[in-house]
Amino acid sequence: MLGPTAHTDSFTRDNLPPPDQWPDFRLEGFDYPDRLNVGVELTDRMVTDGFGDHTALIGNGRMRTYKELSDWTNRLAHALVEDLGVKPGNRVLIRSANNPAMVACWLAATKAGAVVVNTMPMLRAGELAAIVDKAEISHALCDTRLMDEMTACAKDSAFLKTVVGFDGTSNHDAELDRLALEKPVQFDAVETGRDDVALLGFTSGTTGAPKATMHFHRDLLIIADGYAREVLGVVPDDVFVGSPPLAFTFGLGGLAIFPLRFGATATLLETASPPNMVEIIERYKATVCFTAPTAYRAMLAAMDEGADLSSLRAAVSAGETLPAPVYEEWMARTGKPMLDGIGATELLHIFISNRFDDHRPACTGRPVTGYEARVIGPDGTELPRGEVGRLAVRGPTGCRYLADERQRGYVHDGWNITGDAFSMDADGYLHFAARNDDMIVSSGYNIAGPEVEAALLAHPEVAECAVVGAPDDARGMIVEAHVVLAGGAPDDATAERLQDHVKATIAPYKYPRRVVFADSLPKTATGKIQRFLLKH
Repeated sequence: MLGPTAHTDSFTRDNLPPPDQWPDFRLEGFDYPDRLNVGVELTDRMVTDGFGDHTALIGNGRMRTYKELSDWTNRLAHALVEDLGVKPGNRVLIRSANNPAMVACWLAATKAGAVVVNTMPMLRAGELAAIVDKAEISHALCDTRLMDEMTACAKDSAFLKTVVGFDGTSNHDAELDRLALEKPVQFDAVETGRDDVALLGFTSGTTGAPKATMHFHRDLLIIADGYAREVLGVVPDDVFVGSPPLAFTFGLGGLAIFPLRFGATATLLETASPPNMVEIIERYKATVCFTAPTAYRAMLAAMDEGADLSSLRAAVSAGETLPAPVYEEWMARTGKPMLDGIGATELLHIFISNRFDDHRPACTGRPVTGYEARVIGPDGTELPRGEVGRLAVRGPTGCRYLADERQRGYVHDGWNITGDAFSMDADGYLHFAARNDDMIVSSGYNIAGPEVEAALLAHPEVAECAVVGAPDDARGMIVEAHVVLAGGAPDDATAERLQDHVKATIAPYKYPRRVVFADSLPKTATGKIQRFLLKH
């Protein structure tokens, strides 16, 4: 049964899945008061608890204490409520790269009782429009450097009526910043319920149609009080760094919620390339890193050139399979384990992981405290140890899609079926086998093939196409497009024209890095493209 709500706009609670489609939530050990605002818990509460002078955020050449972050977010919250008319329960979209201003906007909107939707800066107007329409977003806060696509999205939107710019640099010279400048540093935050939706995390299935996962205020604390406390053992002296976008729940947890929950420091990079991360780790003596195996390989190469990464005590790998050679080389070079884990946007963060004192190559580990996992067959029954099947998980977080029939496909008999194939050994350790679907996982990004196909098919030179994932040493997988042209043979620049078209139509990271031209595509007797025949 849901607890009290402070939302005057009841959209999210009205669009929760029917109760009989919810997973079983196992909340033992995660006790929070009926009224809970995670924005307050990560800022004002930390100041009250004595962390006011501790460094909370580092980014864009500036360090900010917890007191400064508390004051900043309270001023912004005043502006959102008093000048922009944000009401509790309204959906507020934030568009920015990873920087302190994005974190401040997220926290301020949360204090104001809004439901936040963080988005990546690479998304185009059409992709933003799909999110706005799905979540019926009324307000957008956008880094002024990224306004073009946001403005184009709002132009024809039936829901998005307010778009306000903020300065993602350290200058604080944009409309939202000016509105907040003269506001008080104290703000009476909305007393949201622990079961009020605080965050909508968007993910993409193989259809490419957006799915919004719904996360309560308590959920955002559960991942810190569970995984971050138990597995990482976060302490106030920790300094976090990493590459995942804050728009991903993996990044929001690892680079904002986890450090701020324990009085630690979050170091944010707008361009989190391996060289940039190496430089930040050396400069600030970072202790916890979140990134994908491909980035760790580049960081190992940097160590050959004399880079000092000895301050790192935790190297967390997720987003794609951790190859045993990367794990083994990291261990050999640093003497410290790389903690492989698996999470999902539907469950918010990592729910199976290795531990500092219990780790091995080619093994994802055991469930985080509060979660349990089993490997099941097609009929839902648990398989014998050692057999590969579908991964089923339940625990204190779980899937709640916003008004989406796909909820029925993700939750069965109270278990979350993650879409991953695993085996469990005799000792209860889980080993990744493959994805159950055709999602292309490239450098930690999930890319839906049909979405790339749709972009290609919009180009006049393309008659037919099929997109698959192809193995790649550097990225794990790359997007490979098999294309039948509408007329004539390709010239030397055809592939580049198609790639540029995709980059301009959808997020650039989704473009096909390899284009294969063909006279025809393999099909069934009924005309369906047989993509499996195109895979390597």
